[in-house]
Amino acid sequence: MGKDHLTPDYIFESSWEVCNKVGGIYTVLSSRAKTLQDRMKDQILFIGPDVWKEKESPYFKEDKSLFANWKWEAKESGLLVKVGRWTVPGEPIAILVDFNPYFEKKNEIYGWLWENYQVDSLHAYGDYDEASMFSYAAALVVESFYKHFLNEKQKVIYHANEWMCGLGALYINNKMPQIGTIFTTHATSIGRSIAGNQKPLYDYLFAYNGDQMAGELNMQSKHSIEKQTAFHVDCFTTVSDITARECVELLGKPVDVVLPNGFDNSFVPKGPTFTKKRKAARRRLLDVANALLGESLDDDTLIVSTSGRYEFRNKGIDVFVEAMNRLLRDKELHKPVLAFIEVPGWVGEPRKDLQDRLKSPQSSYTESLEVPQITHWLHNMSHDNVLGMMKYYDMHNRKDERVKVIFLPCYLDGNDGIVNMTYYDVVLGNDLCIYPSYYEPWGYTPLEAVAFKVPCITTDLAGFGLWANGVFGHNGELEDGVKVIHRTDYNYSEVADAIKDAVADFSNMGKKQIDECRKHAEALSKKALWSEFIKYYDEAYDIALRRAEERKSK
Repeated sequence: MGKDHLTPDYIFESSWEVCNKVGGIYTVLSSRAKTLQDRMKDQILFIGPDVWKEKESPYFKEDKSLFANWKWEAKESGLLVKVGRWTVPGEPIAILVDFNPYFEKKNEIYGWLWENYQVDSLHAYGDYDEASMFSYAAALVVESFYKHFLNEKQKVIYHANEWMCGLGALYINNKMPQIGTIFTTHATSIGRSIAGNQKPLYDYLFAYNGDQMAGELNMQSKHSIEKQTAFHVDCFTTVSDITARECVELLGKPVDVVLPNGFDNSFVPKGPTFTKKRKAARRRLLDVANALLGESLDDDTLIVSTSGRYEFRNKGIDVFVEAMNRLLRDKELHKPVLAFIEVPGWVGEPRKDLQDRLKSPQSSYTESLEVPQITHWLHNMSHDNVLGMMKYYDMHNRKDERVKVIFLPCYLDGNDGIVNMTYYDVVLGNDLCIYPSYYEPWGYTPLEAVAFKVPCITTDLAGFGLWANGVFGHNGELEDGVKVIHRTDYNYSEVADAIKDAVADFSNMGKKQIDECRKHAEALSKKALWSEFIKYYDEAYDIALRRAEERKSK
């Protein structure tokens, strides 16, 4: 840290994903928590939504003794909170707030937002109301806590993540000007929407008008809160250079700092434990595949996978299926390939017939189960994108085919009923991970893969891929641990071919070459640890605190 950096005494950070595992932001916050907690013991406070009600959150441990007096005072003013620890490395303090009481004041809150910041909430639908009421409640938590415990001598930061926390950032900005505010957009709502609606994003980025596109795509309210928050906070940030360009073009506001997403590798197993866990993961994946397919694939099989949110085009799941289909006919492929698509769909239940087979020795099964492409039944089997594309290409995992593709459509939390291993335990069983994203502000999945010594393939439309190219000083290749494929709005077919060729090349590598790829993958991941990236946050804290100081001195 620069010696003249202003550093916060307290940080409040709010997100819909605090103690609530939905997507990548959970990983950003939960893996960064330890670095901040080590530095500011219990003076970093995370605020999340109390969505658990009667159920107990698997990510949160309540501690009734923490801030007991304040909790009572908060309750007297109608603020319902649970205080405890987020059960992640570092175990930081987390405050979960019940936002339901504020729905009855919704129109009044939106009126205030319009009068003060011209945020258009008239077109709200879906998750806009829920997110806004949470965001408002989170800001009230900060206001109440500040008044109880803190004063103007302390340097305080309020850090809001995503448009979903924008309203709270504006509230703090307005009511508590002594607090420095930071807003991080992890992906612009309008950029994600343009990409998700099959429109070319990158070639035309300079020509898109964010406000106009918001109207066209029925995104006015989300875009409005995001844009106004970006303009009014003390420090506006995003997670990669690629998304920073989007912010300029679609929000009309350059970011103050880019905050790349780091990783905490403290839970990556070491030495003999790593080897044991890798063997166990491979064994389990092969057992599941053999039971489903009526095959006897052995450890010589090349296990590859893709994973992430079920955004069929944005995450490149379509290109992954396309590449596996082309690989079926590739003469250069020297090993059987088992390809998993680990993406949570609208999952119904684990397959009973598959569970029965897994209970008894798989050697007795020579016939595949019906629908041998999927491990769990879906609610919408006939309208699913992955199954639809595989059916269109006649990919039925037949006996004589060297590439088998299996859809694992559930969260790998260790209790899915089929694999029964967590995602991190499964990922290290792969030989290669493939993430051919079209829209990916950062890209945690490839970073996680390389942290577990698994080489991966990604694209230069992912923030992580772009960053990796910068570290290498050239376009990444498999030998570097990460192959970065050039992707544009229109080169889908070339990307599919590049993936197909890379997997075929990998199948021809000897043990020594593969070990080199794995070593380089791990080395790259160490350059993306939070200990390397936290300096960018220090810069953001400094900017926000200086602007708050300027306000105080006026």
